[in-house]
Amino acid sequence: MIRVEIQPQMLRWARERAGLSVAMLAKRFPKLDAWERGEARPTLNQLESFARATCTPVGFLFLQEPPVERVPIPDFRTVDNIHVGHPSPDLLDTVYICQQRQEWYRDFVRSTGEDPLVFVGSAQAGDDVVTTASRMRRAVGFDLEERRRMPTWTEALRRFIERADTLGVLVMCSGVVGSNNRRRLDPGEFRGFAIADGLAPLVFINGADTKAAQMFTLAHELAHIWLGETALSDARAAALPDHDVERWCNLVAAELFVPLATMRAEYRPDLPLRAEMDRLARRFKVSTLVVLRRIHDAGGLTREELWAAYEREVERLRALPRGSGGNFYLTQAARVSERFARALVMNTLEGQTLYRDALRMLGFSKVGTLHELGRSLGVLA
Repeated sequence: MIRVEIQPQMLRWARERAGLSVAMLAKRFPKLDAWERGEARPTLNQLESFARATCTPVGFLFLQEPPVERVPIPDFRTVDNIHVGHPSPDLLDTVYICQQRQEWYRDFVRSTGEDPLVFVGSAQAGDDVVTTASRMRRAVGFDLEERRRMPTWTEALRRFIERADTLGVLVMCSGVVGSNNRRRLDPGEFRGFAIADGLAPLVFINGADTKAAQMFTLAHELAHIWLGETALSDARAAALPDHDVERWCNLVAAELFVPLATMRAEYRPDLPLRAEMDRLARRFKVSTLVVLRRIHDAGGLTREELWAAYEREVERLRALPRGSGGNFYLTQAARVSERFARALVMNTLEGQTLYRDALRMLGFSKVGTLHELGRSLGVLA
């Protein structure tokens, strides 16, 4: 049996890159430890299987030393204001998939002769936060009074996504890589990113994060779209970043949800914090995480008190039971943006896009699944 000549360090690099231990892979690759020490070599079939298990391009494993991998968009993620490095294969593949979808949609929009979207790049970091947030609120149609009439803030989040998508932003929300439910995204690594483009602006939200966190992520990434700046962010309502652009985007996102002047008029410091958080969340139809941030902005919490309360609330929200996945096809449309899904299905049915390419971008394996998606979107009778 032919064995493959490779550098043992490449196997160790691929495994660590995927966040896996030797023990986690031992059942599938019982000789992995010996491979990594250079005492044994895998067959080509074993190497290809190992590449799939570690989400590594098999060609990388034949290199003499590990490549330097960087996220292909500007990376503003920080932990305690220290830059985050070493992107995971899940993050890299998610960005690549979104770039492919955006490229297709940009060509589609050009073919239909649509004009560039005027709001992309219409703001500058340092512009007045209140004015910018007000313009964004009007453009998206995210009126405060309308939100107050909604039954829950989760309904407000769904409406927010719909309005942004209708405006022309491809809003993609998924907790997995493509449609691979075994490759779950880690909110601790990233919460979202924006890829600015005059014809096809795109926002990706990490759907593995709490619904509460997703709401703020969308607003933060939309602020990047208004700036016309592509960015990978760690958008947290409680964050007070040193980076000027990230700090401005956080301020705009918070103001978009809860105008500071209104918060100061509504906030009652005499009530217990827990009760006030819940009351204001119901009042403004936003998450309690956003409420905490605005209480801080209104002077009701110090920075240290904000962080402590925020972390407690995140843990509480994570412990809550998750709802069911809902209708598969509606979920799939949310994963890839309803705007994108509708355009791609229609274009494919018209013969302009190959079924093979459409299935790849949607993450489907069967044509029938694409047709069912088309029916759920009203594209196919």
